[in-house]
Amino acid sequence: MHLETETWTDVADAETDLALLPVGSTEQHGPHAPLGTDTLDAEAVADAAAEQYDDPVVVAPAIPVGIAEEHREFSGTLWTTESTFRSYVRDVVGSLASHGWDRVVVVNGHGGNIAALREVTARIVRHDDAYAVPFTWFDEVDEHTSEMGHAGPLETSLLRHANPETVHEDRLEAAADGGSDRWGDWQGRVNLAVDSHEFTENGVVGDPRESSADLGEELLDLSATALCELLDAVRERDPRPRTDG
Repeated sequence: MHLETETWTDVADAETDLALLPVGSTEQHGPHAPLGTDTLDAEAVADAAAEQYDDPVVVAPAIPVGIAEEHREFSGTLWTTESTFRSYVRDVVGSLASHGWDRVVVVNGHGGNIAALREVTARIVRHDDAYAVPFTWFDEVDEHTSEMGHAGPLETSLLRHANPETVHEDRLEAAADGGSDRWGDWQGRVNLAVDSHEFTENGVVGDPRESSADLGEELLDLSATALCELLDAVRERDPRPRTDG
């Protein structure tokens, strides 16, 4: 059940306490993929899981701007501060909980959001009348997780499967030529780079020529299945604090 497309009278009858909140980013993804890649991918995973899950799940509208200042040198990138982002996520989860959808999985598509989501969901569990956990889709695709770059084979593959019209396939060669083979500029274990333009000419990390719609279908299946398993765990978990001292 997608809140954006339902009436309030219909959602009032939703017999569930489970909700999915997609969270992404509006940031550069090379010359071949859209600025909304992270949001589109998070929405695709949330939609697939909601359709696959045995019981009703409310799907909230996606949060499309995240913590992305590291891409500020590339046109079109938008970002917010960590404190603003955390407050916004907390407010949206609180809104969902006020209607009875108080077990929320935040479905994340952007690496820059991970630390802030871990912190804010813990704060929600400790201090609010809700239970929230973060889920980052590319951490849940088995051995493919190690292939994650930026606008590389994983993100591009999921787009080519779920939103193929958004990918400029004729630019994949240029994307690979201007990209980097790893994130950062390293001296030992220290990353000297602050922003992505310091180590990638066009914003790409990884080789998007290795992407395919077939791989994207596999990634969507793996991540949606993992998300459904997480929904099972969230539904059964008792987050109440101990009262025995």
